[in-house]
Amino acid sequence: MNSTEIFLSLLKQNKRSFQELQWPNSDTFEVVVGAILVQNTTWKNTQKALLNLNNANLLSLNAIANLDIALLADLIKPSGFYNTKAKRLYGLVKSIKKDFDDFENFKQNVTREWLLGIKGIGPETCDAILCYACGRAEMVVDTYALRILNALDYEFESYDEAKEWLGSLDFDKIYKSTELFDELSVFRLYHSLIMEFCKDYSKGKKLDHDVIKLHFGC
Repeated sequence: MNSTEIFLSLLKQNKRSFQELQWPNSDTFEVVVGAILVQNTTWKNTQKALLNLNNANLLSLNAIANLDIALLADLIKPSGFYNTKAKRLYGLVKSIKKDFDDFENFKQNVTREWLLGIKGIGPETCDAILCYACGRAEMVVDTYALRILNALDYEFESYDEAKEWLGSLDFDKIYKSTELFDELSVFRLYHSLIMEFCKDYSKGKKLDHDVIKLHFGC
């Protein structure tokens, strides 16, 4: 199977609405925070930490930039590794303020290279921020995507290699088969479909070959 076939197969099996599959509050600063907090934890725990920040009226670039880091760590405790994540988030926020001044300027002008130069931001977190916060057409490759690829007997030597393969889509074919009309929407939906499929059918950290055969016909 090629990447387009995987996407269309996942889309055909999906029972959720497009709205249900969206990253909550996409295109806002909250996504930047969430992309850091979700590292090595569940989205449920991330949401608890985000709610703490929101309830304290601290879910903004300026608020976090002026926040005591110990208090930040305490507020994001539900996400786990909270001291490390507080340092990472605080460092990112300070760098955004220094180089871009505000979030809107950051959205328009940040580069992948800049983000990867920030301590604690790897390729997956970087692409999640670019795709869901900044509206860039970037494919996000997470552990769920790798589970599907491994189950289909695809192996890649690096994140970028897997990203290139997954992102090599026949967009014209997808546009004709769906109501989607731009690459950003396709990449966002593809990432969400992969996550939901694995949440439904993955046992532990692996996908059963019988599940793959049943749902992908191979």
